Amino acid sequence: MTPDQDLRAAAVHYLRQWEVRDYATMRSLCTGTATVWHNDGSGDQPIDENMELLKQLAADVETLRYDIVRQFQDGDEVLQQQVLHLTMTDGSRSDVHAAMYFRFDGGLIDRIEEYFNVVPLNESMPSPGSPGRR
Repeated sequence: MTPDQDLRAAAVHYLRQWEVRDYATMRSLCTGTATVWHNDGSGDQPIDENMELLKQLAADVETLRYDIVRQFQDGDEVLQQQVLHLTMTDGSRSDVHAAMYFRFDGGLIDRIEEYFNVVPLNESMPSPGSPGRR
């Protein structure tokens, strides 16, 4: 595996740990001063604060799964397009379409930026070929 593949794999590995709610491993993949930013207007967040937020969010999530659409790397930076598929404990589903940026320092994540859009999935839409479907 090349160093470029290692960083791309590390970015995916971080997300896979959230799928299984392994917060200790997620945290171990980050520097002590890592920060996270989202396009929600809340500004930068220390990684430990972000971990607590992820734990709170996961409390209402039955399953979550990431599909990585594409990745690009330039030096210590990885940019990827992804879709997070969520099924909530109430049965509702949504997809979170996102571009996520990772900056690494010494092989550890030092910065995460996520630009996202949540798309609720309408469970009541007719299936293809059923009456009322065009």
